[in-house]
Amino acid sequence: MVVTALKTPLETMNTPPTWIPKDPSLGSFGRLWQDYPFGSFFRNSVIIVFFSMVVSVFFACLAGYGVSRFKFRGKKFMTTFILITQMFPSVMLLVPFYSVINQLKLINTHLGLIIVYISFTIPFSTWMMIGFFKSLPLELDEAARIDGCTVWQTFWRVVLPLTLPGIASTCIYSFITSWNEYMFAFILTNSPDMRTLSVGIAELNGFQQILWNDMMAASLIASIPLIMLFIFLQKYFISSLTAGAVKG
Repeated sequence: MVVTALKTPLETMNTPPTWIPKDPSLGSFGRLWQDYPFGSFFRNSVIIVFFSMVVSVFFACLAGYGVSRFKFRGKKFMTTFILITQMFPSVMLLVPFYSVINQLKLINTHLGLIIVYISFTIPFSTWMMIGFFKSLPLELDEAARIDGCTVWQTFWRVVLPLTLPGIASTCIYSFITSWNEYMFAFILTNSPDMRTLSVGIAELNGFQQILWNDMMAASLIASIPLIMLFIFLQKYFISSLTAGAVKG
């Protein structure tokens, strides 16, 4: 991807293809910002994905804590239903979602896509957080309550800080799901100013030829936020993968 992004349009069509560009050029990166509304694509994706991730993780933490710590009727059914909903393809919800978003006058808006994305990510994020909360002993909650903490203080000050690895994993899941989503972003936005990166990159295809170097440059830039997020949350993410691997 990096090599192709540094090639000229003619060099990308060479047969056989070359591994090292003969005349490396950053022209494809410059064209993204000059000839295409790439800045608008990038800004829209960042805004939509950031708020989708924050809202999804926030409600997943609340729901996960409630399910893992409190007893209520239908608890087992709810956790099972969360997993069942993940069995069906999202395309089944395309028409209903479009109808609802259209009636709410949220077509071509950030809020419309945010609502769609959090509806996809909250269920599985909740299921993930339930597992992390269950790994913490109930004695922590009991000790906090004895010390005078309310339920909210116990959750916010005692339990939540111990689930940072789980929160990191949930953030990465929510980010990847929303950042790479194409179908709903394409259907719910028809204005070039509201397109996201996934849709914008697909529209780089020309009518007569495909500018592979421009597409690879755009894909390379699109992968940077995800790489940065993973680097920032790496130690927490690795902790979540190894949690429970050893006992004691």
